[in-house]
Amino acid sequence: MPATPLPASGSLPGDDGSPDDRTCDASGMIEIHRMFRAGFAEAPSLVRGVAEGDASHADAVGGHLDMLAVGLHAHHEGEDSRLWGALVQRAPRCATHVARMQAQHAAMLVHLDALDAALPAWRKHGRAAEASAVLAALDGINAALEVHLPDEEANIVPVMEMTITPQEIRWFSEHGRRATPKGKSWAQLGAILAAQPDGGEAWQREHLPAPARLAWRLMGRRRYEAERASLTRPGR
Repeated sequence: MPATPLPASGSLPGDDGSPDDRTCDASGMIEIHRMFRAGFAEAPSLVRGVAEGDASHADAVGGHLDMLAVGLHAHHEGEDSRLWGALVQRAPRCATHVARMQAQHAAMLVHLDALDAALPAWRKHGRAAEASAVLAALDGINAALEVHLPDEEANIVPVMEMTITPQEIRWFSEHGRRATPKGKSWAQLGAILAAQPDGGEAWQREHLPAPARLAWRLMGRRRYEAERASLTRPGR
């Protein structure tokens, strides 16, 4: 059954959902969702592009998938620990939507855990027998994302903007950054930028200070592009 959207003001009296009534800008949630959509959508083709027994290529692709999985785990753990309770307390009419989000997270966790379990053997050997378990987990994740992300964007993000503070939004951003696997910071930043409609120019201006934008131009983009090349052109 499709969800019935809440008014943007949740249950706060006197709010009409206009921009002046917002307590924060939660568009960053949608920006990060774009990375997960794009990353997991292309993941099955990356796995199928690994030749039988090519462990080096499997390890490169598997490292990329692990980065996405760790990011999605952290994204949901942050919501589970800091978002749902705050929404129910501050916007009680959102409780039905929150309960549905929690159920969707639990369903997706089954597939994320399956991916975590399947990746090590495939990364070590690159065999088709192990790739099948990776692909099955990715199919489950993509199906779950297709349900969860539009629902959250339509029914949770507007309520967040009426109830969550800018300081709390910053916590969610920091929580995600701290979870980035070692050595994957440029790859993750590149994935976020590439997923944005304009290639990430507006995202950089909004979220990165000038020194970080310079570091991306001088070093980060090159490292990201080299990693992207390793996903499709092993050994070059």
